[in-house]
Amino acid sequence: MERSRRKTLVGKVIKKVLDKTATVLVERDVLHPLYKKRVKKSKKYLVHDPNNEVREGYIVEIMSTRPISKRKKWRISKILQKPQVLEGNVQDENGISEEGGDK
Repeated sequence: MERSRRKTLVGKVIKKVLDKTATVLVERDVLHPLYKKRVKKSKKYLVHDPNNEVREGYIVEIMSTRPISKRKKWRISKILQKPQVLEGNVQDENGISEEGGDK
């Protein structure tokens, strides 16, 4: 299949634990058939990240590809947005900020 015809989705990286693999959450709005209210549906995809360049919180575009493993059939095509880091209130892994106060 040509690359221009492959399916693409946009989602947020929610987990980056495995090597060269990220979990991307794709949300979409659907109209409820009876009540006509917009309902948010979400699905998680395991995606291939060959250069280990994404982190949690990134907004990425994923593209369908050949099966890489049992559950990995998507790969990252673009990084659309990186999360913004708030300066001034940086906390370490124990939850204590650098100013000396608690959470």
